[in-house]
Order: sequence, then C-alpha cells, then structure tokens
Amino acid sequence: MMQRRTMLAGLAAGPLLGAGEVKRPKGSHVRIGLNAYSFNRPLMAGEMKLEDVLDFCAENNIDGVDLTGYYFPGYPKAPADEYLHAIKRRAWMNGVTIGGTGVRNDFALADGAARAAQMKLVKDWIDVCAKLGGSMVRVFSGLKAPEGKSFEQVLEYMVPAFQECSEYAGSRGVLLGMQQHDDFLKTAAETIRLVEAVRSEWFTVILDVGSLRQGDPYGEIEKLLPWASNWQVKEHVWYGTKKVEIDLARLRRIVDKVGYRGFMPIEALGQGDQRVIVRQFLERVRAAFA
Repeated sequence: MMQRRTMLAGLAAGPLLGAGEVKRPKGSHVRIGLNAYSFNRPLMAGEMKLEDVLDFCAENNIDGVDLTGYYFPGYPKAPADEYLHAIKRRAWMNGVTIGGTGVRNDFALADGAARAAQMKLVKDWIDVCAKLGGSMVRVFSGLKAPEGKSFEQVLEYMVPAFQECSEYAGSRGVLLGMQQHDDFLKTAAETIRLVEAVRSEWFTVILDVGSLRQGDPYGEIEKLLPWASNWQVKEHVWYGTKKVEIDLARLRRIVDKVGYRGFMPIEALGQGDQRVIVRQFLERVRAAFA
C-alpha cells in the first residue's frame, strides 16, 4: 500500500526530470544484433529452430541475438534447463552473445487476477533469461486502455506491476526492457511517462523505430533515445499510416548526436526468403554504422 501511495504521489506531482535515463559515458559505440522475430515465419512453421538462428548469426558475424520466447518449445511455459543449457552452449561456441529473450505480456488489463498471471509470465522468463546468461527480458506495456479507463487510470495499476517485475528482475541480475509498440504506448512522451513513474534502474526502454507513428518518427526516436538501452531497428518507419523506408544515415546522425553504447538488434520483416532479406538489411545497417 505504501508503495502504491508513493507511486500515486509521483504521478500527481508530474514526471521527475531525468528519472530512468540511461547513464553511460558520452559518445556512441554500436554492436549489431539480431532479433529472432526476423525469422518468425520459418520458426513458427517449423522450418527453422533457434539453433538455426544461432548458426545464422555465426555465419554472418552477428555479435548478439534476442531469442524471443515464442520460439522456445512449450512457450509460454519455461523450457527445461537442459534445453536452455544446450542453447547457451551453442551460442558460446558460435561466439554469439545472447542478449536476452522476450514475452508478450499485457499489463493494461483491468482485472487484477489476469494481470497477476501476466506478471508470473514475465517473472518465469526473467528466470529463463538468467539461466541463458542473458541481460534483458523484452516486455510490452499492454494492448490498449480498457474501455472507460484513461491513460492515467491505467498507469495506477500498470506502474506497480512493472515495479514488482523490475524488482524481481534486479534480484536475478536481469534488465526489464519495455518495447513501445504503438499499442497502449504510442508516443515517446507516453513511454517516458511510464519509465519515470516506475523509477527503477532495472527498467529501461527498447526503442522500436517502427512503432513511433505520431508525428515525425525521427524526432520521436531522438526524444526517446536517452531512456533506451536496446533497439528494434526495422526496415521502415511510419508517418501516421504511411510506411516509409528507414533513413539509416539519419538514424546514425541521431545516435551520434545523443549518444548510445550497446547492441542494436535489427528486425527484418520483408516478404520472401528470410535469410536473404535479413542479410540485405544487415548489410545496409552495417554500412550506415561503419
């Protein structure tokens, strides 16, 4: 109850300037990674396995990978330790860093029991991430505000859910990375509002360049970057409902201006042979950040 009162007082007082910003040395140093969702179709069809994704990373000299939870056997149930250890070993032998994993949670749900189940899902996969030697579990805010609920009203119960999960993540040495996804959170300002309210050093932002669809996406990226410790770099950005090929040179200028050190996972979603599509986008990103 005291935690809830403290959180509500913070909401009423407005955002705490700088709360939740990532503190790191100035400048930029980018390491290219891959999100396994780039192979969503073949993974879901059984044409590829996570082991194949790791081998692809090794063959293409990709430094790191986000092994999305959906592709582990038995998801949403946590996999057996033996399987996790085998994946961890294969990644190490391939010289690939497992950045973490991710789940599809929804903390915008108004029903407390339903939210509790979502929190358990996140905590279970925090444990999975720790066993993999990963550093981050990718999560979402929620699909949308329930009917009759305002943004602020949803924050009243969403923030404590993230605070509890962030505390648990910290106890396991794992970051909770919240990917804004043009769902409950649609703008940089709304995303920053949530991060400032949670106020945890273990809660951070995964900057999804394809999900900032209100106004100028590059302006939104620049606003959100100080709070980000990971990325989803996609082939396109959006101006409202208009999809436009991403300007990687412009993205590079923003990174150099604001500063960023760490992995920059790509997510290639084009139609066709996914191995070809990922390689082509990988080449473009590497050229832009060379």
